[in-house]
Amino acid sequence: MTTPAEPRAIAARLPNRPGVYRMLDATGRVIYVGKASSLRKRVGSYFNKRQDSVKVARMVALIVDIEVTITGSEGEALILENSLIKSLRPRYNIMLRDDKSYPYIYLSKGEPFPRLAFHRGVRKGPGRYFGPYPSAGSVRDSLALMQRIFPLRQCEDTVFRARTRPCLQYQIKRCTGPCVGLIEPDDYAEDVRHAELFLEGKNSLVIAEMAGRMSQAATLLDYERAARLRDQIANLRRAQEKQGIEGVDADVDIIACASRDGVACVELLFIRGGRSVGTRAFFPRLADDAEPESVLAAFLPQHYLDGEVPDEIVISHAVPDQALIEAALATVSGHRVRLTAAVRRDRGKWLRLARTNAALTLGRRLASSASVRERYEALQEALGLDSLPQRLECFDISHTMGEAPVASCVVFDADGPAKSDYRRFNIEGVTGGDDYGAMAQAIERRYTRLQKGEGKFPDILLIDGGAGQLGRVAAVLDELQVTGLTVLGVAKGETRRPGAETLLLMGREQPIFLPPDSPALHLIQHIRDEAHRFAIAGHRGRRQRTRNQSPLEDIPQLGPKRRRLLLTRFGGLQALRRAGVDDLAQVPGISHTLAQAVYDVLHGESV
Repeated sequence: MTTPAEPRAIAARLPNRPGVYRMLDATGRVIYVGKASSLRKRVGSYFNKRQDSVKVARMVALIVDIEVTITGSEGEALILENSLIKSLRPRYNIMLRDDKSYPYIYLSKGEPFPRLAFHRGVRKGPGRYFGPYPSAGSVRDSLALMQRIFPLRQCEDTVFRARTRPCLQYQIKRCTGPCVGLIEPDDYAEDVRHAELFLEGKNSLVIAEMAGRMSQAATLLDYERAARLRDQIANLRRAQEKQGIEGVDADVDIIACASRDGVACVELLFIRGGRSVGTRAFFPRLADDAEPESVLAAFLPQHYLDGEVPDEIVISHAVPDQALIEAALATVSGHRVRLTAAVRRDRGKWLRLARTNAALTLGRRLASSASVRERYEALQEALGLDSLPQRLECFDISHTMGEAPVASCVVFDADGPAKSDYRRFNIEGVTGGDDYGAMAQAIERRYTRLQKGEGKFPDILLIDGGAGQLGRVAAVLDELQVTGLTVLGVAKGETRRPGAETLLLMGREQPIFLPPDSPALHLIQHIRDEAHRFAIAGHRGRRQRTRNQSPLEDIPQLGPKRRRLLLTRFGGLQALRRAGVDDLAQVPGISHTLAQAVYDVLHGESV
């Protein structure tokens, strides 16, 4: 059996050079990865003195072997340490669980009418990428805002080239119709240039230029153009009031950490081009209680060494090896990076906000049920999502033999049902019983409003239906140019029993089958059943209102007094239905034409 003296002897023989060390247990599994400027001193410190930390003492008791890799510098060791932690996932390292590819806003280049769109993945297309953004929802919110100010096209090139008439985006004034020549290339290019300046944070320059063009248009008596520019300026000013960071005009990340009861929360506030584009909370895995300084020291390399690095990172706690981390981030990013812990004025104000958010988010995390988190994590894994979903929407249709159809939209967030965000849609102009058409109408009405900024986009859209429903929904979303959205159809299966659902993920050929005891399936069933309940309640209310309404109210020429006169003369609606046109015309105030209209309505004919 291996004794503790053996790893101590290994440590004594290590060189005084920088590198990475890996601690192994009796099964040969790596339980800890660390870096050092001197391997002998750092590794020897684990065995040459009494450990005050319970976590370290527990880990040292398990060590039976040590492996090392010598590097050229401590900076190289930091980069290698980060890579090994992510690949080996050692038990005693602080681990960043939520490692994802961030979304960007993409502005294409090299074509007469560039495209502004959502992008996630490899950035190899010709054009500019603005970001990263904390979530797909924040990208969609920014795009919706920009479409109100700079109505650039978001459609794919294949759709753009095939258009012969303006799409719905043009009708709701979110695009200027370049596909069919409704805007001059020079005017479109000006919108593109202003959109770039806006994304770079140069709002004041854009407003000044637009104000000059508005004055020029008014001088030339082009009042329609002047009014359009006035509205654009007003939207820009509102965007500044809502998102502007006073005194900050660069790309800055503001990070605050709070830890308690063995749980840590890292709150990250994204500022891009002087605008706040959203926040994101991380919950690193802790091997034991960890101080915020240790959590941030582990978080910074894991989060930034493989991704986009801003010019400045403001942190709530000073971290060990700050200069080393700055140098490593500068090496991978190709530009100078500043880590700042002591800030005042504007940055201090935003750091205080991030600290408050971190404390509140940690409190909610500790107070929330573990089963809720487990269900969301299971759904993320089942669907292969890059990040934990934060907002889900589910739609369902309810009617009785085609009568009074109602569509429901229910919303779940990290805390469960968000009932204040529930919506119902009375379906009109659709053939009775056409669930496909009803679903398409509901999705179009809902997501047209979201495109206009009247609500938040979800991370996942669930549809109570199979492949047919999913196809109609996909067509509507494509027409509205809603991208970056995970769409899931929930089919009941052949037996139609709970637990036998088939999940159809848009863009994936093979269906997904989850076991009946899957927490992800339980979450899907919960939101599906809630959508069904909400749709039925709406349908019953609409049906009752319809049945309580007299058909005579559908006749515009027939006022309340003459309605009462008819019902009094014939003794009620049933007797009124048995009357002929001539009988109706004998009532004072009822002409033969009006009598014919009453007869037609009572016998199912349109007025």
